Amino acid sequence: MPPKKRSLAEVESQSGSRRRSTRLSSTSKKSSYFDDDVDDSSNDGPPRKTTKTTANASRSKPRSRVDVSDDEDQYEDDDIDEEENEDSDASDGNDSATPPPPPPKSNSAKRGRGRPSRNSTAQPQKGKSQVQTLDSAGKSASAIKKRGQPANKQPSPSAKRGGLVAHDSDEDKDEAKVDDDDDDEDDDDDEPKVTFIPLPKLRDTNGVEYEETKIHPNTLLFLGDLKANNKRSWLKMHDPEYRRSLKDWESFVETLTEKIIETDETVPELPLRDVIFRIYRDIRFSKDQTPYKPHYSAAWSRTGRKGPYACYYVHVEPGRCLVGGGIWHPEAGALAKLRASIDERPHRIRRVLTDPEFVRVFLPNAIGKKEDKVLKAFADKNQENALKTKPKGFNPDHRDIHLLKLRNYTIGREISEEDIYSDNAQERIMDVIRAMVPFITFLNDVVMPDPGLDSDSDEEEGEGQDKDDETGEDDE
Repeated sequence: MPPKKRSLAEVESQSGSRRRSTRLSSTSKKSSYFDDDVDDSSNDGPPRKTTKTTANASRSKPRSRVDVSDDEDQYEDDDIDEEENEDSDASDGNDSATPPPPPPKSNSAKRGRGRPSRNSTAQPQKGKSQVQTLDSAGKSASAIKKRGQPANKQPSPSAKRGGLVAHDSDEDKDEAKVDDDDDDEDDDDDEPKVTFIPLPKLRDTNGVEYEETKIHPNTLLFLGDLKANNKRSWLKMHDPEYRRSLKDWESFVETLTEKIIETDETVPELPLRDVIFRIYRDIRFSKDQTPYKPHYSAAWSRTGRKGPYACYYVHVEPGRCLVGGGIWHPEAGALAKLRASIDERPHRIRRVLTDPEFVRVFLPNAIGKKEDKVLKAFADKNQENALKTKPKGFNPDHRDIHLLKLRNYTIGREISEEDIYSDNAQERIMDVIRAMVPFITFLNDVVMPDPGLDSDSDEEEGEGQDKDDETGEDDE
């Protein structure tokens, strides 16, 4: 009988040149080892050590591993299964044939600690077989894109030897430089363009000097420009002109205050900040959102521009210059006192409002008319915020019902701009204020009377009571 053919594995096992591995795979795969030309790599743990080919080789050379990424392991497992199936078919046809012997020790680059694999192909060395990692398509693993690196970029030799990160090539550096230049050009385009606008110069004085006793024409011209350009940006641009006009107004108010104090001794000497109104508007609850008042104004009273007392008021604006005074929007308590005085002692307010000098200055249309006509003219000037019906608690047929309906008790007179520019500007203003002194004094005596001061109304009432006693008539 002819001898039975033996497989290559049996021949090698009998010859003793290679040691057969009896280790079987615990998974569904046929074998956990690669073929002779493929190294082992697993996702579950560190790479297995290859078997020793000869004792001398294991002592002379250190063991090496071939690191393959997760994707390469998946493809290599499939290739290994196919190769094992082919090997099994090439054998004597027995399904229980022993697995192929383990591959010889490979020489691959070391994997850097904490870094992805850099080597795809091991360099051949003398006395050892070259190990080359193949993917599922049969291509070299060096062609596979490495994690964290762009495609088609090979690591430098220094990275292959030491497992370090590969440096960029000169071509990549040139491309990065071009990109940086493009970014710099984009940054230059995005930079905001600054336009320098020169500040406007101060308006020419036209040979007219600034004086303390009159208003300069440039001050009213500035207020007219502010009314046409009522914006913060405009005022900031024309700040020098604003400062000059404000200084002109403050000097005018200082000299005028001295003359008002001489006329009405109840007005004390106060600092400018307590007399002059600021041009800034309170726009929190206003429909008009313009930030500035296009006029200058000041008020003099026992407490300055604020407080419960009646005051003297001066208003300067292009096209409207006003001198007036009184009580504007008094509180409820002060308003109640005024109405009580009109109801109980009407002769006091009648005497003030019908004074000839008061009528000449403030009610020129009522000169020579009867007392009721004069009172009606005064009420017509204060119709703003006046009641439509009688106040609560008063008789609608009251003799002075038109005075009881009022909420403001003010009076004023306009003066021309020529009077403000003239050398006797303050004298024209003082003529109006002198005619107003009895009216302001009456309002203060009613709203905030001085303690221990006897009113002239009590004396008149006493005289009238004595006359009634002599005649025997009742005072109704």
